Amino acid sequence: MFESLLRTVVKIAVASLIVGTILAHFGITIDMLAKEFGLSSERLYELVRQMFAWALPNMLLGALVILPIWLIAYLMRPPGGQSSE
Repeated sequence: MFESLLRTVVKIAVASLIVGTILAHFGITIDMLAKEFGLSSERLYELVRQMFAWALPNMLLGALVILPIWLIAYLMRPPGGQSSE
């Protein structure tokens, strides 16, 4: 499972690098895109802060329910190794 996640992260990083290189070749920068969408660095910072202020309490609340269920399911598994087919 970790290997699959790592492969996905690497694929996304490589694709982002390729697209970023192509955009830079045409002279498109982050500042140009931000201005086009009407964002300043202060506004972007505020949006990210608001996102974390909303998401973090909801993630913690969900974890209070999900983690005990996962732990019980994990402990109730039959003994033996997993087959990687």
